Amino acid sequence: MIALAAAPSGALADPSPAKVRAKLVKLNEQADQLVERYNQATEAYKTAKKKYDTLNAELTRKDAQANVLRQELAVIAANSYQTGPFGGWQGFALQGNPETALSSMAALQHLGQDRAAKVHAYEAATEELRHRRAEARQVLAEADDARDKVRGERSKVDKLVDEQTKILRRLGTFRTGDPSSPGIRYTGPASGNARRALQFAFAQVGKPYRYGGTGPGSYDCSGLTQAAWRTGGVELPRTTWTQWSWGAGRRVPLDALQPGDLLFSKGLGHMGMYAGGGKMVHAPQTGDVIKVVDLDDYWRSRLLGAVRP
Repeated sequence: MIALAAAPSGALADPSPAKVRAKLVKLNEQADQLVERYNQATEAYKTAKKKYDTLNAELTRKDAQANVLRQELAVIAANSYQTGPFGGWQGFALQGNPETALSSMAALQHLGQDRAAKVHAYEAATEELRHRRAEARQVLAEADDARDKVRGERSKVDKLVDEQTKILRRLGTFRTGDPSSPGIRYTGPASGNARRALQFAFAQVGKPYRYGGTGPGSYDCSGLTQAAWRTGGVELPRTTWTQWSWGAGRRVPLDALQPGDLLFSKGLGHMGMYAGGGKMVHAPQTGDVIKVVDLDDYWRSRLLGAVRP
């Protein structure tokens, strides 16, 4: 989540902290969506690039196989050119006795079958290669489109972050955080996997928020929950939107929360983790640090729902 304010002089001159906070909150919600689109585009690129790399490695192996078959066919073609299509077997067969002639003919028949098999194998290999190369080109195009989207979204977010940072510094509320922060000890009621996830999240307290961050020195909101629950033995998707979709069959009422539950804001621009005792640990916004907050009326009014990993 990104805290952002436009830079009209009136906003900075306004002496009312409440109005400034309201402005920041409103713009936070707008910026949240942009950060999530950036994260989604980043994941789309990673997925497409991984698919292309896997396919490209497969094509390299199949190229090598086709080259072996190609060389074998070249040898067969050269031998056929030098000795004729029957390999000069007639003269050899007639020089020996009938048993020798029959044995030679059987060997030549086998040679002919082997030659046909190699031709068919080569044709099949090259046909599959053509198909897979076409697929690889499509996958590469998808990766390029995803990369372009990442660049576009990142450029937009970077501009918002620059403006946000300037304003927060003027207001004296910008917190850089400590990438090496030892965090704090979790002493809440969680147990099992949820406890391990919360212990990890609490150990990140004091580290800076950074959009797109997945650790270890900084995190964004969904990067923190993903890393925490990975420690707890559950592999969550990367973004807020995909974590919410992943949890479609794991949703729990907000009045029945348990420690470790994932909390999602309306609009799915932000998320955190319920720590028990009416508290949430989360990575809030640019210019702030990972922290534990009370689920007061403000936060509860923003919540869309919860998921239990």
